[in-house]
Amino acid sequence: MTDPTPDRRPGGRTARVRAQVLDAVRAELAETGHEGLTVEGVAARAGVHRTTVYRRWRDVGGLLVDVIDAARETDWQPPDTGSLRGDLTALNREIQESLVVRPSLAVALMAASFHSEQAARAQTRLWADRYAQCEILVERAVERGELPARDMGVDARGLLIAATAPLYHQVVLLRADPDPLLPARAAEAAVLAAAAGAFSVRRAEGA
Repeated sequence: MTDPTPDRRPGGRTARVRAQVLDAVRAELAETGHEGLTVEGVAARAGVHRTTVYRRWRDVGGLLVDVIDAARETDWQPPDTGSLRGDLTALNREIQESLVVRPSLAVALMAASFHSEQAARAQTRLWADRYAQCEILVERAVERGELPARDMGVDARGLLIAATAPLYHQVVLLRADPDPLLPARAAEAAVLAAAAGAFSVRRAEGA
């Protein structure tokens, strides 16, 4: 079954209804988690008839997909501090804040993606978009001479994953208290590894 894909930028009353419903989904997720998320509960919180929700989103999976897709529509830009270490540290601080805030929508959506194939596909698209957006951090670092280029390229996504993964490991997997020093430490470790060639890849001939 294909994901329901509502119009990305509907106008007028349709836009208002979508905003109300998606806000309700976020609030319900925060309060009850995926297990307590229902079309009826969302409709009641949003102040719309449940048939409106069923007609547009079909089911809980459709609601989750649209909430995740809405995050892709925001005008988010990766940090630009003037150095790769600074950029990755700033990015990590944003990630940590999104994971430790209570309630955390980011964590709730990650949990929901394990229960909904539709949500899992939408989450994968969102992650792919975010990593693609952040590759500019690595490109700028190469241009500034912070990373070795010469005849080698840099695996930007691998570097970004290495820099950000410790945040998810500590907060989401281990459920440990946030470490205020971890964003900078994880960023520095990734930068040192990259400078040593850990993420170097040989360029294709003619590239």
